[in-house]
Amino acid sequence: MIKKTLLLLLFPLGIYAQDYQKIHRKAIVADSHNDILSKSIEKGVSMDSDLRGKTHSDLTRFKQGGVDVQLFSVWCDGSMQNPYRWANREMDTLDAVVARNPDKIQIVRSIKELKRAVKAGKLAAMFGVEGGHMIENDLTKIDSIYARGARYMTLTWNNSSSWATSAMDETTKGDSLAKTHKGLTDFGKEVVRHMNRIGMMVDISHTGEQTFWDAIHTTTKPVLASHSNAYTLCPSFRNLKDDQIKAIGENGGVIQLNFYSAFVDSSFKPKENVFVRQRRREIDSVRKTGKSNEEAINMISEKYASEIKAARPPLSMLLDHLDYIVKLIGVDHVGMGSDFDGISFAPQQLDDVTSYPVITKALLERGYSKKDVNKIMGGNLLRVIKANGK
Repeated sequence: MIKKTLLLLLFPLGIYAQDYQKIHRKAIVADSHNDILSKSIEKGVSMDSDLRGKTHSDLTRFKQGGVDVQLFSVWCDGSMQNPYRWANREMDTLDAVVARNPDKIQIVRSIKELKRAVKAGKLAAMFGVEGGHMIENDLTKIDSIYARGARYMTLTWNNSSSWATSAMDETTKGDSLAKTHKGLTDFGKEVVRHMNRIGMMVDISHTGEQTFWDAIHTTTKPVLASHSNAYTLCPSFRNLKDDQIKAIGENGGVIQLNFYSAFVDSSFKPKENVFVRQRRREIDSVRKTGKSNEEAINMISEKYASEIKAARPPLSMLLDHLDYIVKLIGVDHVGMGSDFDGISFAPQQLDDVTSYPVITKALLERGYSKKDVNKIMGGNLLRVIKANGK
């Protein structure tokens, strides 16, 4: 009897272990946030070369990981001069890769183009602008980046703009923001309405709570959280509280999970802070070359990856965030927004973009159906892209 029970318990796992790769290959795997464009410029490398050991991503490894759709982040620090020019430079970087590899990658501007590209075995690429400061308070610049293939914009990055306050500023500056503004100004609300009109997703990752609620009450389309997790499981300023998660569900939007260990596991950041203190002299030396503090920390973290590797949380903790969100608002509202190449360390087993099949396997082992997996790995994001489009 014991032997029979064990066989019954193990048999489904055996099927999943055998079939998860097939299920993964058949799914349209879509990631909403990857920073390889800014990383390529920072490191002076090209995405269509072999970047193993240098980055989380390259064109070959996207294919190996079964990634069909990638929204590439367009980002610059909030203190940078001429952010709109920088945005276009990053888009130029991807355009050049596409021009050299037309059989492998294609910029797509609609669900129809996306599906054609995937069917042809190409990586379907779109842009996601990370930070409203990059439009320089000019609605026509939203139109321009949309025409180039940008299909979402985060209303803020960590910095606030003159029209929207960030999660970082609302957390650290608090009531002092009331002297200027907190949340969306009238112009900020017009930005949201304009994005709705042209078919660009409103991304609420990085936004402060007041900005979040102003956006939810202004938008007429489903919103995107391109790379955020659950605050209840990891109380970081960048994660979403339960009422925010429920509001996204009611809005018909989607929450794409961020792989950064500090947004997955609250015990990781203190360990990373110890590492930063120990390596502060080297980090400051890198900053003197013109790098931001965040860029310098990432570079030194990569140099000493083995020292911090043991501090990375298990993959199961990332999937706990997924389970939590699913229990609150259902399986139709969650997906993957890795933040690869914009983060220092992901959970164990998620070393680069070749790791996505591991997630499919783990989801099946947790009892998610093939239909559920298809939604989580890309279907939910595609639904929101389509709902925002014209």
